[in-house]
Amino acid sequence: MSCAACPRRCAQRSSGFCGVGEKILVGRIAPHFWEEPPISGTKGSGTVFFSGCSLRCVFCQNRAISHELLGQALSEQELHERICRLLETGVHNLNFVTPTHYSLFLAEFLEKHRYPVPVVYNCSGYESEEALEALRGKVQIFLPDFKYSDEALACRYSAAPGYVEIARRALEKMYELVGDVQSDEEGMMQKGIIVRHLMLPGATENTMGVMDIFERFARRKKVLFSLMSQYTPVGDISAYPELCERVQKEDYEKALNYLALSGIDGFCQEPESADEIYIPPFAAELE
Repeated sequence: MSCAACPRRCAQRSSGFCGVGEKILVGRIAPHFWEEPPISGTKGSGTVFFSGCSLRCVFCQNRAISHELLGQALSEQELHERICRLLETGVHNLNFVTPTHYSLFLAEFLEKHRYPVPVVYNCSGYESEEALEALRGKVQIFLPDFKYSDEALACRYSAAPGYVEIARRALEKMYELVGDVQSDEEGMMQKGIIVRHLMLPGATENTMGVMDIFERFARRKKVLFSLMSQYTPVGDISAYPELCERVQKEDYEKALNYLALSGIDGFCQEPESADEIYIPPFAAELE
């Protein structure tokens, strides 16, 4: 039976695209302060970074865990215990990062273990509607990327034909599951969707196309958009020379102007965020 955790539907999980097999492989469990303000707040977001990835973009900023599978294998009980210790630090939420290839496991895990904070599903946007349905009532906040409006880029950088329509339909499913953004009296998000888009160098048209897709989706909905300028060349990407530079200031300003004219509500990053210091420290052994 093929694995239904992501749209690739690999014949066997043990040899699937994500690379992790049956292991629960985790690269970092810690408070994280670099998410959007209603996610990180003042106490941080309680992040669980899974190793492996169902998309494995060539430009991935977290390639140590997504490509190189750096991390520690945990049992389900060990994961639960570490999450409990993480929540004791006072973080605002429980944030599963790169969870797509573990989505069906998480559906069962979150059925057994209920936590007293909102659960965030922080993903690539390349999601199976079947797997998302399994998360109904267990995830309160979706934090998906929408990487591409250009299918050629989706194929070149992520080997993901059909990405645009798959991500669009996944977004509609996420909204069906959690609805409009809801926040508490301190402005911390309790429910809803923030869609992220990482600008790539020389791909401003792709970015504006993503905004067009989001604007159509967002009509008569209370959902948020986050335009990110943090792209940093990482690893050996010599086969993709167009990705060896950071996003140009004039391209980012063009995207910001397009965002302002669209009426989309959300967030944008300062150009100074394009630095490796914002890439979390991952380790083969968790603290």
